[in-house]
Amino acid sequence: MEVIIYWAGAALLVGLGLVGLFLPGLPGAPLILMGLILGAWANDFIYVGPWTIVVLTVLAALTYAVDLWATMFGAKKFGASKRAIIGALIGAIAGLFLGLPGVIFGPFIGAVIGELSAQRNLQQATRAGIGATIGLVLGAALKIALALAMIGIFAVIRFL
Repeated sequence: MEVIIYWAGAALLVGLGLVGLFLPGLPGAPLILMGLILGAWANDFIYVGPWTIVVLTVLAALTYAVDLWATMFGAKKFGASKRAIIGALIGAIAGLFLGLPGVIFGPFIGAVIGELSAQRNLQQATRAGIGATIGLVLGAALKIALALAMIGIFAVIRFL
């Protein structure tokens, strides 16, 4: 009976984590990681051991690094200055606290402000903002791929 409660909790955490990949208020990858660790604990770590937990933890941490890197990469690819890239990074972080609109528009606004502060014109600033937004979308796709890889690794090791 206790094992069923652990697995139900694990499924709930993984489910909330998947939702958190799309909603800025929930920490998606950490919730998925906690759910997977709870699932491993349900079987006393017999199938999923410490090395697998380390790999899953690294993948969870990578979701944040990839998200920030992709935003900066997108801005740079569209010819953004260093100030625009820093602005996009600051906008992405600040946007996390402002909900879904902040997550979507934060990097764009940050890149535009950064580019304007580098004495560029509005057209160049807008181009940098668009690059940051495209990078954000790329980052979101990579973050989802990493989270699904975490779940896949766990499932293969645990059930096959």
